[in-house]
Amino acid sequence: MTQAQGQVQGQDEAKQERSARRRLWTIVATILSVALGGYLLYRTLSGYSLAQLVDAVKALPLGRLAAAGGFAAASYLCLTGIDWLALRAAGKPLPYPRVALAAFISLGLGHSIGFAGLSSGAIRYRFYTRWGLGTADVAKAVLFCGVTVAVGLMALGAVAVLVHPDLAREVTGLGKGAVLAAGLACAGGVAVYLGLAAWWRKPVTVRRWSIEMPPLPLAAAQVGLGAVNFALVSACLHQVLSAVSEVGYLAVASVFVIANAAVLITHVPGGVGVIESVVVHLLPKTDVIGPLIAFRFLYFLVPLALGLVAFAATEAVFRWRDAEGSAAPTPRSRTAAPGRAARS
Repeated sequence: MTQAQGQVQGQDEAKQERSARRRLWTIVATILSVALGGYLLYRTLSGYSLAQLVDAVKALPLGRLAAAGGFAAASYLCLTGIDWLALRAAGKPLPYPRVALAAFISLGLGHSIGFAGLSSGAIRYRFYTRWGLGTADVAKAVLFCGVTVAVGLMALGAVAVLVHPDLAREVTGLGKGAVLAAGLACAGGVAVYLGLAAWWRKPVTVRRWSIEMPPLPLAAAQVGLGAVNFALVSACLHQVLSAVSEVGYLAVASVFVIANAAVLITHVPGGVGVIESVVVHLLPKTDVIGPLIAFRFLYFLVPLALGLVAFAATEAVFRWRDAEGSAAPTPRSRTAAPGRAARS
């Protein structure tokens, strides 16, 4: 073995070792996140029997449930729009029906699996590479979607915290100055992002990541769609909570933003336990278990079930088409057949 070959082999082994360490840490982080979510959920539900939980859900008005379901559907529709926009930003636009299918399946599953950026990104990769995109194109689209979620959360968070600072102080336990600083930081982050999109044409590098800034209209659409998505999810939660409390929409939006910030940090699958704990803290004297179960069913479990069915169906179609393509005769075999017949 030459020295150059030895160096290459050593580099390959180092890459494999780093990859193995990353997988190990991902597994450990997932287990810890699930354990944290399970503990929070147990702490929230431990005082209720199964019969009480069922009765709490049955007591919710159908009108409120229907409205909450409509807001949940609108949120997922908004998320498909973000994917459509992401592919245009990557320079690889696809027809909207294809994008909507891939986005809904990836997010319907990813929201409940945890580590949504990775899990939904892997499913997007499965679809988009079949439809002609390269690995780099998919990575750009997934990053665009992730940034959209972040700036949308910051935009809605800035509004919720600055308009309702007392509630944010109560939920977070922070002082007035810290809450105002957090709200201004969110607003400032959105402003900086839009400013970079307007005037900065070079890639922005953060550690190993390099982000090419989109044009200002695309960046503004990111902020708008991202904020609207979180506003719609907050409206879904508000509808079910309004069945048992007179809590205002902005208060629910503030709590949901805070809960989602915690979910993004912990990567708890579906935010299990985190959202429940924050809402119970907001309404300690109200029985909110029924509304919370309904919210989780409408926004997480229904899309998960539909996503699993759609994913299985599309995989079956993909495999059937692959089998048909491999079984089809090649042009060469079709032209060779008459020749063999003539010689006989």
